[in-house]
Amino acid sequence: MTVLVTGGTGFVGGFVVEALLRRGDDVRVMGRAPGCFSAPVGFVRGSLDPGRDMSAAFDGVTRLVHAAFDHVPGRYRGGEGDDPKTFRHRNLDGSVALFQAAKRAGVERAVFLSSRAVYGVQPPGANLTEQMEPHPDTLYGEVKLAAERALAAMSDDGFRGVSLRVTGVYGPDAAGRPHKWSDLFDDYLTGWPVEPRRATEVHGDDVAAAVLAALDAPEPPPVLNVSDILLDRNDLLAIVQAATGSPHQLPPRSSEPVNAMDCALLRSLGWQPGGRDLLDRTVRAMF
Repeated sequence: MTVLVTGGTGFVGGFVVEALLRRGDDVRVMGRAPGCFSAPVGFVRGSLDPGRDMSAAFDGVTRLVHAAFDHVPGRYRGGEGDDPKTFRHRNLDGSVALFQAAKRAGVERAVFLSSRAVYGVQPPGANLTEQMEPHPDTLYGEVKLAAERALAAMSDDGFRGVSLRVTGVYGPDAAGRPHKWSDLFDDYLTGWPVEPRRATEVHGDDVAAAVLAALDAPEPPPVLNVSDILLDRNDLLAIVQAATGSPHQLPPRSSEPVNAMDCALLRSLGWQPGGRDLLDRTVRAMF
């Protein structure tokens, strides 16, 4: 299997590339510059430019994983900055052009990394299922949902698209980049007040495993939720406290209602995330 991964040098894309390499796939990465991986990968220079001819990138490729996203550094929601028109043009029109090029080249399957942001505003505390009507309340969510729908409209017997609605992703810090909780941990260890909060999370390795499941399943659903744990900052920082011996008080538990994600469809494909044990191991390894 030859897999082209867009955005493979990014945080989430890196987990996907490494998972493909571990199982022996031929991997190509599309991006602005080559990355550093555990084994050789092919490199295709490219970006989310709908006016660019991307046909050569798909020579010999049988699978596409689209993880690239053009945004203000460090921000997804609100990643349009002060230029929403360009944000939409690159991330929506650019994604649609990429899917079209893949289909014309004979790619059999495309996996798109979408986001839980497509759900937007839902009843407080309700579980999010793939059958719910999305109500995105950010431009980020709107663009992801529009790209999902474009991919679904292109899908047929020869080209199947699968969109993964991924929640917040955590994992070890990548080379030269702090992990997502760096500032939070610093605040806690310094003794500064930490606001209560709960959120859904999934490890990058589990996102990669979801991508592999979507690539391999004979007839995967067109949309799959990807989430593992509902995490309170109190529980997260309790791991930090145990790992460091910090004397500082933990924040109170959040009473805020959170929409957990139902991942029964993904689990039916054999996906088994790492849960609290993986969270504990990952956080402890950060110290």
